[in-house]
Amino acid sequence: MTEAKKTALARRDFFKVAGLGAGAVGAAAVVVKTTGAAAGERPADRSSKSGYRETEHVKKFYKLARF
Repeated sequence: MTEAKKTALARRDFFKVAGLGAGAVGAAAVVVKTTGAAAGERPADRSSKSGYRETEHVKKFYKLARF
């Protein structure tokens, strides 16, 4: 019975540590993102940035899908 109790506690401890580790990683990601912007990084040119562009094939899709 002592071995089973130790195993159950070890399993619980693992999940506690895993949960805390995931939270720490998330917090670190937020800190890195906010400090990068606050450090004076210049925003990239909008013209060189890839993103949504309404090209001819997109307009054709909208027309055919009746959006």
